[in-house]
Amino acid sequence: MSTVRGVRERARAEITAAIKDEAKKQLAAEGAAKLSLRAVARELGMASSALYRYFPSRDELLTALIVDAYDSVGAAAEAAHRAALAEDAPHLARWLAATRAVRGWALAHPHEYALIYGSPVPGYTAPQATIGPAARVGLVLITVVADAHRAGELAPPPLAGDLRAEAERQVADLAPDLPPEAVAPLIAAWSQLFGLVSFEIFGQFHRVVDDREVFFREAVTALARTVGLPGA
Repeated sequence: MSTVRGVRERARAEITAAIKDEAKKQLAAEGAAKLSLRAVARELGMASSALYRYFPSRDELLTALIVDAYDSVGAAAEAAHRAALAEDAPHLARWLAATRAVRGWALAHPHEYALIYGSPVPGYTAPQATIGPAARVGLVLITVVADAHRAGELAPPPLAGDLRAEAERQVADLAPDLPPEAVAPLIAAWSQLFGLVSFEIFGQFHRVVDDREVFFREAVTALARTVGLPGA
C-alpha cells in the first residue's frame, strides 16, 4: 500500500507542478487578472473537472503561485546571506548580498515579481498563508541588522519624537531584539528596496538610469546607512 501511495503522491505532485507551470505561462502572456482554470486545463489536455481536484478555484491557484514566488525570492535572499555569512563577510556585505539577490531574482522572474509586487488582481484577497512567505526577505534584513546590534556595531540615527510610539509598536510586533531607532528605518529600507526593484522591472528607469547595477548598489548602501549598519 505504501508503494501505491507513493506513486499516487508523485503523480499528484507532477500534475500540480504542470498546472503551475502552465499558469505561469498564462501570467506571462495575459497577466494575473486573466488567469483561467479552464484555459490551463485546455492547454494541459485535462478536463476542467479534473483540474478542480487540484485547485478548486482560480484564487487557490493564484495563492499557490504567490506563495511560490514569495518563497522563491525569499530563498534567493537567504542563500545569498548564508554564503556571505560563511565567508565571515561584514554586515554591510551581507546586506548587499541579500538585496542584490532580490534584484537578481526579480530580473530573472519578472512575471512572478509582478504577481507579488505589481498591481493587485481584481477580486482576489490574499489569505493568511501568504504572510509568512512574504516576510522572508524582510527577516533576512532584520537578521543582518540584529547581528550588527548584538555585536555593538549598529549606530542608527536619532528617531523623530513623533515616530517613537509607532516604532515601539513595530519593535514589539516585528523585531523585539532591535531598538526603535533601527526598526523604523529598517522597515522603510525594506519597502524602498522593493521600490527600487519595481522601478527597474516596470520600466520607470528607462532613459533615467543607465548603469542600473551600480545605481542599485549605491542606493541600497544608502539604505543601509539609514539603518545604522557599519561601513555604509
